[in-house]
Amino acid sequence: MGAVSPPPSPPVVVVLCERSDLRPPHLEPLAGRVHLRYVEAGGLASAVEGARALFLWDFFSTAVAEVWSHCDRMEWIHVAAAGVDTLLFDDLRASRVTVTNARGVFDRPIAEFVLAAVLAHAKLLQESRDLQREKVWRHRETRSVVGARALVVGTGAIGRETARLLRAVGMQVCGVGRTARVDDVDFGEVVASADLAGHVGWCDYLVNVAPLTEQTRGLVNADVFAAMRPSAHLINVGRGPTVDEPALVKALADNVIDGAALDVFEHEPLPADSPLWSLPGAVVSAHMAGDVIGWRDALARQFVANAERWLAGEPLENVVDTALGYVPARPSRQETAWPATSRSPSTSGA
Repeated sequence: MGAVSPPPSPPVVVVLCERSDLRPPHLEPLAGRVHLRYVEAGGLASAVEGARALFLWDFFSTAVAEVWSHCDRMEWIHVAAAGVDTLLFDDLRASRVTVTNARGVFDRPIAEFVLAAVLAHAKLLQESRDLQREKVWRHRETRSVVGARALVVGTGAIGRETARLLRAVGMQVCGVGRTARVDDVDFGEVVASADLAGHVGWCDYLVNVAPLTEQTRGLVNADVFAAMRPSAHLINVGRGPTVDEPALVKALADNVIDGAALDVFEHEPLPADSPLWSLPGAVVSAHMAGDVIGWRDALARQFVANAERWLAGEPLENVVDTALGYVPARPSRQETAWPATSRSPSTSGA
């Protein structure tokens, strides 16, 4: 009777946590099927040796590049975030390691946050709060958002969900992406990001949801602010470095634009001496646009679902194109016609 081979040992999956007591929940379905190594950044080098997968629960960590030479069997890295800019580096891009992200978890929450920022601006809610603190009763007229124009920078899943929600309240929406195109199911028209300054004069709200790549770094710059309407408002829920922050400070201080709702910044936490804390028209939040109650549960369950595909040898979901720095967009199947009363940036004289 021939010798019986021992059963293969479960693959090692490293889980990088910011602290040892901040482990992801809901990983029980993987028990016995993988060997989980929980680790903080300081122990990552030894932990990744022999590991076949890495779950970046500490999704802003830049530690992977520092330990890359120890990743001798790595097949798959999953980032518990939509943006992967803090992970990517040249050696990883050149490798055969598959990178996936949390696409889908943050789409609706961020879209709702954008809508809230639009309504807060149009309905003067921040001004009303300031007047309340001073116990001042002052009647004012507010704006309707019906017919208002939003230019959404970033045509991925978050941008598309944002476009659908803004259209649902009667706003006109156009997208900004790498390449110009027409008849997009969610945006109607998409204009090229390289021509952003030539199109921002069309919009009342410039909504930035773009990931951080070499092409988007500093995309919203002084030329863009100079071309915006004086009544226009910036909403940034993408990545801080996609906006030229000194140019934004100057635009707000000089009343070049009407205001800005800012959830992301060049440096986070926002330094206490940043003028953005006190500039008129600036509304600051702490990188929380997508973080609704239960978001960590959703992130963990999403990883488990993808891990089960990986164990079964099935295609993974949310595979990042590491050359681009994001998951290529999949247009929505929901048919959304361009409003009959709207004009796109390329046909508007405004």
